[in-house]
Amino acid sequence: MDNQVSEPTPLLDDLYPFTWTRPVTAIRIGILTLEEKWRRLLPGGKPAGLPDNIIPDQALARLIKAGSASPSILSAARTLQYPWEIFQYNESALADDFDLLTRDRLSQPIPPSVRTINPDRIFIEEGATLDHTILNASAGPIYIGHNVTVMEGATIRGPFAACEGSVVKMGARIYGATTLGPYCTAGGEIKNSVLFGYSNKAHDGYLGDSVIGEWCNLGAGVSNSNLKNNAGTIKVWHQGSGAFIPAGLKCGLLMGDYSRAAINTSFNTGTVVGPSCNVFGKGLTPTHIPAFTWGFPPAADLKAGTGPTAAPASSRYRLESALRDIDNWKKLKNLALTGTEIRTLKHIFDNL
Repeated sequence: MDNQVSEPTPLLDDLYPFTWTRPVTAIRIGILTLEEKWRRLLPGGKPAGLPDNIIPDQALARLIKAGSASPSILSAARTLQYPWEIFQYNESALADDFDLLTRDRLSQPIPPSVRTINPDRIFIEEGATLDHTILNASAGPIYIGHNVTVMEGATIRGPFAACEGSVVKMGARIYGATTLGPYCTAGGEIKNSVLFGYSNKAHDGYLGDSVIGEWCNLGAGVSNSNLKNNAGTIKVWHQGSGAFIPAGLKCGLLMGDYSRAAINTSFNTGTVVGPSCNVFGKGLTPTHIPAFTWGFPPAADLKAGTGPTAAPASSRYRLESALRDIDNWKKLKNLALTGTEIRTLKHIFDNL
């Protein structure tokens, strides 16, 4: 992440926790980030004056090229108002990005050991490795990016995208609409989720209707709830309004960048985890774990009906320790914490 934000704005709070550590245009939905979509759709990228939270697609690009007036463009555009819309809109974004990236191109051959359904909607980039897997594109396209590894026994139902360098582990069960960003590792059961990049959900456990930021790790056995026991409307912490607001019938885990969860952590329905948290503890998690939380706050320290913006002092993740631990995780993928990242994290920590 090279374009971290420096100051909060109303829109950045509306899309918390993901926009505390990146510009809105660096959000990944479908296969590409919003910025990458604009660059591929229009020679000059996003036109000046259009909101950053528009999800660009080919139909919108045609309107712009035709010289349509701004009100017509805005009325036709889909925008990201809330963070849970990233997984809610991922299916249509995957389909549009798949067509954008693969039009007039030939896929690499599908290996003979791979079983497929609707192979015309499967595209494999150079360097990808697949053996004895099942790819079912009957419900949506499947995109396997450069140098992706899909291990034997994995079962994938589209729409699905695995971006460059990502790994799908043995026996994984993945349902659409799911996106693995660059250099992610995926295992266990995953459904309708977006992993932005460099994050791991490598072991058994369930991840559904969720969004995971960059440099996150979910330990073995971690699972989230995505549906209330009474099948009622889920209310999710919304930083922009400072309250829990309705997010629909299904919402799992929204985890900010650089956060991790210990083995067998059970995430409550519609849980929001801020950036740079080390999540562990007994029982179901609180439904909002603020940035730089160590463990998760005792119930007595949480305000009923509100979402604290900072962890209690007893549960604060020290900045120096957090930066050290993030750098250790980045070294596992042969990268290092950058000066920009350090400044961004310090800004968040100092303003909690």
